[in-house]
Amino acid sequence: TPEDGKVSLVAAFSEGIYKGKKVQAGKFIGGIAKLCGGGGGGRPNLAQAGGRDASKLPEALHTAKQQLRETLG
Repeated sequence: TPEDGKVSLVAAFSEGIYKGKKVQAGKFIGGIAKLCGGGGGGRPNLAQAGGRDASKLPEALHTAKQQLRETLG
């Protein structure tokens, strides 16, 4: 949140994505969270993460969009 400077992230993928496209939510969101100074993980279909640097959130979201576009076409 803007008040404490931290971010929370969640990724949820359908079975067609994590099995068909080989994109796991835990690995995906963990990499995005690292951009915000944090980490996370979870299951192939649902994962959560956090970061300590909210100022990096716009860059992290941009990177997430790019990665998904490249992977999913």
